[in-house]
Amino acid sequence: MTFKAEYIWIDGTAPTAKLRSKTKILADSDKGAELPIWGFDGSSTNQAEGHASDCVLKPVFSCPDPIRGGDDVLVLCEVLNTDMTAHPSNTRAALAEVAEKFAAQEPIFGIEQEYTFFDGARPLGFPEGGFPAPQGGYYCGVGADEIFGRDVVEAHLENCLKAGLGLSGINAEVMPGQWEFQVGPLSPLEVSDQLWVARWLLYRTAEDFGVSATLDPKPVKGDWNGAGAHTNFSTKAMREGYDAIVTACEALGEGSKPLDHVKNYGAGIDDRLTGLHETAPWDKYSYGVSDRGASVRIPWQVEKDGKGYIEDRRPNANVDPYVVTRLLVDTCCSALEKAGQI
Repeated sequence: MTFKAEYIWIDGTAPTAKLRSKTKILADSDKGAELPIWGFDGSSTNQAEGHASDCVLKPVFSCPDPIRGGDDVLVLCEVLNTDMTAHPSNTRAALAEVAEKFAAQEPIFGIEQEYTFFDGARPLGFPEGGFPAPQGGYYCGVGADEIFGRDVVEAHLENCLKAGLGLSGINAEVMPGQWEFQVGPLSPLEVSDQLWVARWLLYRTAEDFGVSATLDPKPVKGDWNGAGAHTNFSTKAMREGYDAIVTACEALGEGSKPLDHVKNYGAGIDDRLTGLHETAPWDKYSYGVSDRGASVRIPWQVEKDGKGYIEDRRPNANVDPYVVTRLLVDTCCSALEKAGQI
């Protein structure tokens, strides 16, 4: 007897990487054992030239495959060179180093993944050759006149839960056909691995309904909200006291840090972070309590309780979670360590 393992990896497409996958048939005797490394042709994924193009797939996370069912599994892999070093496209390796360095501070994340369904060349719910009513009633709405794609969203949620992923919620967003799911709270590597698998499941689930999903940060130009990946972050010290909250917010605004972060928060960031539509301008850093027009928001209950977490509202929907979590851990944990707030 055999079972199927869907090997998933992140390719080298720029400026925004794509997900790739292929199926490996394994013997029942392999169940419970360490999943084997595998390989692929990097010249077809923007990860190698046409010669000497072998790349290595190293499993780093696996879960039940909710689509195939049975004993079949999904296997997220990081990409290595044939000498077993991290491939240049492998952003997970750098996060692993930073996460280990600051593990004692117990950083955790919750990432809010926004996305937009498309039916052909137009967002789901947009009439042919025109536009729907202005945004306003779509956010967390109900009814066939305002909500589009709920059947896909419910199927995706069910698939993620069957896979054992740490989703904490879903909701309809501000534009027709735009939705969000939240992953976490989880550690940096866990939230990033699971977000990538949840994205793969989103695309794969949408296939069965004949629609596509995009992480484009500004899928419709004009007076429509973009799509982000608001990133909620805390450390043990932040969950225990307000001074650490302020230290983290201040650290994110020091020197070149705002630009260092923003330029790595997803392609097309300047199209979305305009200062309108619940965003701060991409080139100006700010933070504030209950302020969705700030770069970083301190939720009102955090100020009230004197402890909790912060929300970095700048990351795009197409951000690499390995990158955004690494930058937040490195910047904030370094500052907290320097301030003795650990």
